[in-house]
Amino acid sequence: MLEATIRTAPAANPQWQEQLDRLRGIASYDPETQTWHARLGALDLAGLQLLQALFDTARVHGTGVRLTPVAVPAHWEGPAFTREPDVDAVLEAQADHGRPLGQLPLV
Repeated sequence: MLEATIRTAPAANPQWQEQLDRLRGIASYDPETQTWHARLGALDLAGLQLLQALFDTARVHGTGVRLTPVAVPAHWEGPAFTREPDVDAVLEAQADHGRPLGQLPLV
């Protein structure tokens, strides 16, 4: 799955409230890192709307969105990308931060 992260843009109260209004329904906020996080398991209509809202908010407020492949959490009940074995290996390797660069798991 993909995890979308958007860094909070510093803003005065009216702009801060606008960021909150745009993101609170689609992402969770981490006050320690001052970032919003949303997980995306499919590029269906809902997934594309989520991405569009994140990118629109980033553009309006002068910040950016980062997409990172992550392993599907055990508690996840939403959709997950259907993956080919090669793509699956790459996604899992990128999500495994302890693995040396270039080493993929043996199949």
